[in-house]
Amino acid sequence: MAKHEELPVPVFKSLEGVYGSGSQLEEAELRFKKLKSKFTEFFGHAPDIYARSPGRVNLIGEHIDYEGYSVLPMAIRQDTIVGIRKVEGGEKVLRIANVNSEKYSLCTYPADPEQEIDLKNHRWGHYFICAYKGFYEYAKSKGIDVGETVGLEVIVDGVVPTGSGLSSSAAFVCSSTIAVMAVMGASFPKKELAQLTCDCERHIGTQSGGMDQAISVMAQSGFAALIDFNPIRAAEVQLPAGGTFVIAHSLAESQKAVTAATNYNNRVVECHLAAIVLGIKLGMSTEEAVAKVKTLSDVEGLCVSFAGKHESSDPVLAVKEFLKEEPYTAEDIEAIINEKLQTVFANSFSSLDVLKVAKHYKLHQRAAHVYSEAKRVYAFKDTVSSDLSEEDILKKLGDLMNDSHYSCSVLYECSCPELEELVKISRDNGALGARLTGAGWGGCAVALVKENIVPQFILNLKVSYFHSHRKISPNKHGTGHEPPLCYVSGTIFPIKNRQRGDRQK
Repeated sequence: MAKHEELPVPVFKSLEGVYGSGSQLEEAELRFKKLKSKFTEFFGHAPDIYARSPGRVNLIGEHIDYEGYSVLPMAIRQDTIVGIRKVEGGEKVLRIANVNSEKYSLCTYPADPEQEIDLKNHRWGHYFICAYKGFYEYAKSKGIDVGETVGLEVIVDGVVPTGSGLSSSAAFVCSSTIAVMAVMGASFPKKELAQLTCDCERHIGTQSGGMDQAISVMAQSGFAALIDFNPIRAAEVQLPAGGTFVIAHSLAESQKAVTAATNYNNRVVECHLAAIVLGIKLGMSTEEAVAKVKTLSDVEGLCVSFAGKHESSDPVLAVKEFLKEEPYTAEDIEAIINEKLQTVFANSFSSLDVLKVAKHYKLHQRAAHVYSEAKRVYAFKDTVSSDLSEEDILKKLGDLMNDSHYSCSVLYECSCPELEELVKISRDNGALGARLTGAGWGGCAVALVKENIVPQFILNLKVSYFHSHRKISPNKHGTGHEPPLCYVSGTIFPIKNRQRGDRQK
């Protein structure tokens, strides 16, 4: 029997197979009815195919996927739906509409997979073009003939709030890729689709590591997943009963693509430089380190070997020994690696954008976070499968989440005042652990709460946080829904009754 990630994207003939029954199904039926109606309003007929992909919440393992380390997310109910129709003959254009047509106007692009995305002129339709370009690039690389390009009519509806840290952009890109794949008559295994969609989103200028796309594509109903990389694969993780993950929006929007040069991509560059410097300090030639070392996982073996000489296996020992805590200037690093930073990153325009605005580089802190966070992921997984009592399991999971947040906040500096306040209020009101989730710099926090106090916990959050943070941030990539003041419906996840992660076409 084929492994889950080797299977194709499932095809459903009814919504029950995706959304189950009850209120979730009723909500889905209303959404699909509205989407079909809006598609007909725009284009004069119904879509040929619908595709969906869910958002996700990352339980632990932040900012380490692009360094080659495993992460532990799970899919959520909130998703993005794309309706699509192939247009034979006539002008070859891509017409992309939004259910929220009053706010997000129709976008038109040429049906040209080679087109460049204008990153200086951000449009919500760019995310669909990421998927469109990525599909054709992948098909070409595999020698798959999908015929001549044709016009496409598209409509989008998403309920993963943008800037929330719940992967609204990945849900948009994944559902769009699946839609294009299906309407063009192709079918790729899930693991290939996960890698393809990761590559897709890089067209928007973000150096994504692949977690968001992998869980959106490969999630299984009822499970979290341990996502490994190189190659991408997923292993189901059954979480214990007795606790609930509550996701709360800080209402500070995380503009991941817009602020990439100073935030997200900046950290990717810092980790790359930290890895090169560690490689050189641990015995690699400068030429070899610059040419071969890309991520901190590339030099972990050298770090562990060094730690072994000190009766330890912790790579952070090498970080403490060889990377100074004070920020490095570009000149400091160039003196060590014997190369200009612009030369190191000559083939990465997004990294060159980082170099233009960066004043210094905190190599010690970034490497210490990555190595310690990678260990926490496996400690989390080992804990849920241990023989500890339910009480002890939940306490240890909470402690790991708290340690993760501290590392994200202090070492990786990807938190913000709103998230710090929300995490503190969550802990003060009984959360066993609470941490930012997603890229950070805004978005959501996730808290582990005992099941029997969830209603009171949510009420306390409303009173202590949301009543004083009544603001709505603008929606950046046009999935059509603003974040609510307090996340309740659909964002409370009992560990014993997790949400489904299948897609529908």
